[in-house]
Amino acid sequence: MRLRGIRRSKNVELRGGGTRSAGAKGGLGVAGVLAVLAIGYFTGIDVSPLLQGGSVSQEQGSSGVPDSAATEFSSQVLTTTEQVWTTVFRDQLGREYAPPKLVIFNGVTQSPCGGANGATGPFYCPADSKAYLDTEFFTALDRQMGAGGDFAAAYVIAHEVAHHVQNELGILPKVNAARQRGSEVEANALTVRLELMADCLSGIWARNVQGLMERGDLEEALNAARKIGDDHLQRQAGRVPQPHTFTHGTSEQRAGWFGRGFDTGEVGQCDTFAAAQL
Repeated sequence: MRLRGIRRSKNVELRGGGTRSAGAKGGLGVAGVLAVLAIGYFTGIDVSPLLQGGSVSQEQGSSGVPDSAATEFSSQVLTTTEQVWTTVFRDQLGREYAPPKLVIFNGVTQSPCGGANGATGPFYCPADSKAYLDTEFFTALDRQMGAGGDFAAAYVIAHEVAHHVQNELGILPKVNAARQRGSEVEANALTVRLELMADCLSGIWARNVQGLMERGDLEEALNAARKIGDDHLQRQAGRVPQPHTFTHGTSEQRAGWFGRGFDTGEVGQCDTFAAAQL
């Protein structure tokens, strides 16, 4: 992805940290620890209990300084999302876009939605309209999930910003209220539609930054979408996929909805809640 000349967004908040999982015991090696962390990154599930249950020790580790290269990259990608959604909101929705803040941290931090660390993964908190990103995320994305490439990383940032778009449009609070009223299975099904919509909105972002894309970038994003499908992650964890537990959609669905947004560029085409079949 060609980002030279793209300014750094002013909507970035840098935070220190300092506590990170380190060491290994109980037979779980470093590779195993990273694999567990990677699952947490892409499912949005806090896997801390898996790491604290005799598998690894929690120690004072990193200096808590976010990686400068990752910060620069993330800040520039955030700028592209601001440019795209300002235009899309104006041209398609007749509205003004208010961009989110991106909190970049290393180790641990706090949000109104709860604590954030290397196990919680990137997430968007509607309570403060901020997306949270641990700079170690990019390493897990590449080495543990097999979804390397700068555009794959940019896609995930765009996905979290897409949740902010949903919040701006009033979709996120309505879905959250419906999830609280339903059963766990019903809540999961609603979450899948919410996440697939965010993938589609990410595709709209990608369509609008084609001038910055290099050869292979689109495939990097589609590969990342497939690698973080619920069915693929559950197989990677040695489990038989259980559709009723899915919260993000299958690999095919995630890549398909991203592609739909990329092909159409229309927010109206991303209404997963009106789709009879995902």
